[in-house]
Amino acid sequence: MLNIVRPVAHAAGIFSRVYQDQSAADLNFPTAGQVLTCVVSALVLGFLISLVYIFTHRKSGYTQSYVITMPMLSALVSTVIIMMCLLTSGAGMTAAISLTGAFSLVRFRSAPGDPRDISYIFFAMAMGVVCGLGFVGYAAVFFLILAAALVILHLTDFAAPHTQDMTLKITIPENLNYNGLFDKVMEKYTTSWKLRRVKTTDFGTLFDLVYAVRVKTDADQKKFIDDIRALNGNLNVTLVLYKYDDQIYDIKAK
Repeated sequence: MLNIVRPVAHAAGIFSRVYQDQSAADLNFPTAGQVLTCVVSALVLGFLISLVYIFTHRKSGYTQSYVITMPMLSALVSTVIIMMCLLTSGAGMTAAISLTGAFSLVRFRSAPGDPRDISYIFFAMAMGVVCGLGFVGYAAVFFLILAAALVILHLTDFAAPHTQDMTLKITIPENLNYNGLFDKVMEKYTTSWKLRRVKTTDFGTLFDLVYAVRVKTDADQKKFIDDIRALNGNLNVTLVLYKYDDQIYDIKAK
């Protein structure tokens, strides 16, 4: 199963033999040293992936638990692959990949996740699978390529939109007709907007309007809010810096 060289005597040969033919490798009886080398390599690569994640999320923020998850996930996937592949039939490989594939869904069943975070989960899993199969040299090469791609995409701000998805909350008096009232202001500062929710407050004396808006990147947010305040009687205006979410989550049920 494992195609890496002996961990002590030929550790430096991992990269020199990375492109050699592996068909003659002993696939059934890996040594304890080979198994430990694979697991430790997966753990190290997972740790390096977490460093890349920290670097690319310095501005947006990250959680410690998520960062710790990546090296642990790589090591766990590598361990499962190694143990399952020791089975004499090809069913072991199928079961291993099926089992480790379910790991990626655990975190994202309870809360909505950023697609970029999901890609890092699969990145860590891929390194665990490759190391678990014994291709430590290949895993290192793949890591360098993918990590470089992630860093370059982050530094170049690739595919960044020219608008920002936000939520606009406007409070108006009950006697004010809001239909079309803010259209001119919206056209000036946003590329699109949609009224998502209307709610009465203060025993029906006020209305809360919730808009999903795409604010232009060069728009002056303070002037945007001031122009709205001139129309709603200087009542509360809130510009929330995230996209409006139609889903409703029951906190008590979690």
